[in-house]
Amino acid sequence: MPTPIQTGLLAYGMSGRVFHAPFLEAHPGFTLAAITERHQRQTHLHYPAVRSYPSVDALLADEAVELVVVNTPNNTHVEFARQALQAGKHVLLEKPVATTVAEIQELYHLSRRVNRDLLPYQNRRWDSDFQLVRQVVASGQLGQLMEAHFRFDRYKLALNKKTFKEEPIPGSGLLYDLGPHLLDQVISLFGPPQHSYKALGSYRPGSRVDDYFTFHLRYATGLHVTVTSSLLVADPGPAFVLHGTAGSFSKPRADVQEAQLLQGLSPGADEYGLEPEEATGRLTLVGPDGALSPRALPAPRGHYMGLFEAVRQTIRHQQPYPITEADMVAQLALLEQPPTAVG
Repeated sequence: MPTPIQTGLLAYGMSGRVFHAPFLEAHPGFTLAAITERHQRQTHLHYPAVRSYPSVDALLADEAVELVVVNTPNNTHVEFARQALQAGKHVLLEKPVATTVAEIQELYHLSRRVNRDLLPYQNRRWDSDFQLVRQVVASGQLGQLMEAHFRFDRYKLALNKKTFKEEPIPGSGLLYDLGPHLLDQVISLFGPPQHSYKALGSYRPGSRVDDYFTFHLRYATGLHVTVTSSLLVADPGPAFVLHGTAGSFSKPRADVQEAQLLQGLSPGADEYGLEPEEATGRLTLVGPDGALSPRALPAPRGHYMGLFEAVRQTIRHQQPYPITEADMVAQLALLEQPPTAVG
């Protein structure tokens, strides 16, 4: 295997501890070399060989670091990605990759100018539940798709203790938190929509940012896709629902990776990424005589390591990265469009 990619994390909060460091440590194609820790120094407790820097500038000055993970607060993503590219680093950029189309186009233009890779971190393409949805769509068993519903719901009445997430600044609110996940999944399956409708809401007491959003996306094929997320759903229903001319499919949100990583389970563990048996998808096909044939479909193993392997293949072997500039432009065009006027 080629020399491991020397990688630096710009933050060691939840994102760094849970979604990045364990994979960089476990994948032989990477070396977790450096982390920025502005306040508390904790890296040495888990990764004693990793260099700890007090600032982003100090980490970017480390000539050994080839790849920088920009996993800082949303409103800093563009500026830190810009600085990292200008410092000659490849960039793995957390969602949201930007807040406008113009910003992401500027970053891609810069990445080409300095001959470095800009790699969006859209890990939920590797969720177990979504991988099953992708398999069902690719199989064509549902016939012509007419309707699809993608939801990501939680119940969090209290405001976030990280106060910057509750400030009405670029990149804040539920839209820019969970919207990039849902829209990326839809765009990766169906491409950009022909028409779109968007609505936002704010319902938690004292909230100054959106905590509800919905999109209605219409495609030239006649497919209608509804994308919805709320912080006030106490009893979530199916996360994925598909209806076609030959049948229907539904699936609860059951990917276990985030919960397992929070519990400290290694991505290399045998049980990592395996959904509970009761969380299977339900496929109902219609036979020639009109009879319904329902059956359970188990999901494949979820594994975010697939994203890190794609990063390695792109940097070391110049393979096309599966999350493209066109995907990000389409996503941000939807995120930044104003809510649709009604009435």
